[in-house]
Amino acid sequence: MSTAVVVEAPGQHRLVPHEPRRPAAGEALVRVHAVGICGSDREVYQGNRPEGYVRYPLTPGHEWSGTVTAVGDGAPASLVGRKVVGEGFRNCQVCDRCHAGETTLCTAGYEETGFTRPGAMAPTLTLPARLLHPLPDGADLTAAALLEPAACIAAAALKARAVPGERVAVVGTGTLGMFAVQFLKAASPAELLVVGTRDDREALSRRFGATDFRTKDRPLPDDCDVVIETAGSADAARTAAGLLRRGGRLVLTGIPAPGADGLDPTGLVVRQLEVHTVFGAPPDAWAHTVRMFGAGLLDPLPLVTHELPLAAFPDAIELVGSGDPKVGKVLLRP
Repeated sequence: MSTAVVVEAPGQHRLVPHEPRRPAAGEALVRVHAVGICGSDREVYQGNRPEGYVRYPLTPGHEWSGTVTAVGDGAPASLVGRKVVGEGFRNCQVCDRCHAGETTLCTAGYEETGFTRPGAMAPTLTLPARLLHPLPDGADLTAAALLEPAACIAAAALKARAVPGERVAVVGTGTLGMFAVQFLKAASPAELLVVGTRDDREALSRRFGATDFRTKDRPLPDDCDVVIETAGSADAARTAAGLLRRGGRLVLTGIPAPGADGLDPTGLVVRQLEVHTVFGAPPDAWAHTVRMFGAGLLDPLPLVTHELPLAAFPDAIELVGSGDPKVGKVLLRP
């Protein structure tokens, strides 16, 4: 019998029988290949996701890859049989922000696959076909399951606007940090520094294109043109801002716990820093990610360390929060 994960309430989950939902007009039915676990899934399970950003009971799963098996009326028939990934934000398409391409700022309110709508921790997922991004026929679907977090970092890279020859840096060495290294490497920087807390991440950072690696307790430069922060730790934003030259560009993607060190507004003004933030990925970031992946410039597979069956959902949640340096990206395989 096919089963899906349902989180009934914080700390409570069960496996339930799963029947594919026939796609309605404009929708597609996807056979899920793999679904990733991230810190926000752990928040859903533990009950500490911010109010309004989760709706129980819920089938989680916002990082996924799969193959289209059917489409509803009005959806392109050419999608059937295609390998795909899909956007999570269920935007209204008619507000001013949606028309500007800023779908993560939709004024109709927050709705997202795996948080307020059924996610991919199930054998199939039915969603609007307009959210799908087809992949090359030969794409590795296991690697493609990581394209959602990659798209969030693509949004950061697009806001950073790095150009060839600039000095760039990444703060954070987790999955998002390693994607940031790859996106910035594609911009042909003169220098690419990675700042983290663990020396064991140096080899992987350099594999993806870093020219320098330092733990944050070592002397750090203050002349970078661009910094992307991905760590989400209490002092990560301050560390990232300190790396910049006057007039430099900073993009924050990490979400620290309440009480984190804030950026000094006087320093921001006097140093004329340009600061952006990212929460989710709009369509242009998804398109950029899929192009990079298809061109072989984005390599998610080395980040995957564990693949587990769907029934091992609680084990996967524990792995993600274990702090074990041997644990990278954890995937579930429906």
